[in-house]
Amino acid sequence: MMKKRMIAMLLAGGQGSRLGVLTAKVAKPAVAFGGKYRIIDFPLSNCVNSGVDTVGVLTQYEPLRLNSHIGTGMPWDLDKRDGGVTVLPPYEKSGDSEWYTGTANAIYQNLAYMEQYNPDYVLILSGDHIYKMDYEEMLSCHRRNQAEVTIASMAVPWEEASRFGILVTDDARKITAFEEKPANPRSNLASMGIYIFNWKMLREALIALKDVPGCDFGKHIIPYCFDKTDKLYTYEFNGYWKDVGTLSSYWQANMELVDLVPEFNLYEEFWKIYTREASLPPMYMAKGAKAERSIISDGSSIYGEVSHSVLGPNVLVEEGAVVHDSILMRGVKVGKNARIEKAIIAENTEIGEGSILGEGAFAESQLDTRVYASDLVTVDENSYIPPHVSVGKNTAISGHTEPEDYPGGRLPDGGYIVKAGGEG
Repeated sequence: MMKKRMIAMLLAGGQGSRLGVLTAKVAKPAVAFGGKYRIIDFPLSNCVNSGVDTVGVLTQYEPLRLNSHIGTGMPWDLDKRDGGVTVLPPYEKSGDSEWYTGTANAIYQNLAYMEQYNPDYVLILSGDHIYKMDYEEMLSCHRRNQAEVTIASMAVPWEEASRFGILVTDDARKITAFEEKPANPRSNLASMGIYIFNWKMLREALIALKDVPGCDFGKHIIPYCFDKTDKLYTYEFNGYWKDVGTLSSYWQANMELVDLVPEFNLYEEFWKIYTREASLPPMYMAKGAKAERSIISDGSSIYGEVSHSVLGPNVLVEEGAVVHDSILMRGVKVGKNARIEKAIIAENTEIGEGSILGEGAFAESQLDTRVYASDLVTVDENSYIPPHVSVGKNTAISGHTEPEDYPGGRLPDGGYIVKAGGEG
């Protein structure tokens, strides 16, 4: 097997439980974003644009859609004989079978995959962030500093710093202290969960900590390296980066795409975002239909009104229907005269004629206050909302619902309907 300068290991096994019903049946990296894309398209495209041609994608939770989306890697030019993209699910080993129990444990279980390339460097990535980064620049920084480990970082608001792994550095960007989610942070420079390791250092750390339960990079690997060497540096990133791990941040990041001057630009020729695309007809706008400040993907047909929204492929908005401030994923059908306000509606869901979503005022969630904490309506994939019902704010719906599920024709603010097979 050809020796590689740098390979990437992309952690894409996360459930993304803070996305509620959106990830009840699909891994977070496979969730749609920006219309036709999926979240994992962004780190994969970064790899291609940065010249990283060997990527191991570690899957675990609900891997089917992710696996079929990645396929042979052709859309990202990663269908190569020497390298390319390889999906790496947990597998049964002789006398030992186990799930990935932590980010570093997942990498450790794929030592054999990495060893076959004998790389100089290993790039560790997360599959659930929205950003554009040139990993070649980060590698240049790593080599210039003669580092053993380089951690990508960015400044975050001080009030949010305790949510992150925090780096304390000197003037040369050498890391002098690393604190995982400190109560009283000494810095607001947060780890982005993007690492470049010298292969020998990473291999040593993984083997030394292989028996640590739930072995994790932030909690275990980085502190181990810190004890072994003083050659840990940070690469400070100043571009757009979003962890779309909550419903509010996911909705906000999509809505930023339709700003008059979007902070995150999907249309740059020199840094394309690639995805697996079906052959679909162009988007169709009927006579009398209206669309304003929206992304509307191929195959969609608009007969009503759409404003400040992001629509995936094959969405149908029927006559008289109004969609505002919302995300409608692939294959959603909105019936005649329905009204949708500030909602996230997952794939292949049907909204019945004359129904109103997002009407009311915020109320605390009766399902899970950690997950549902905004005024969004969140609807799981393959759901059905019957005609002429009203759905309040901060609500969740999963499954094929019937009129009798809406007492008095309404799901109250903060309410939920989860049918069998929906979110547990």
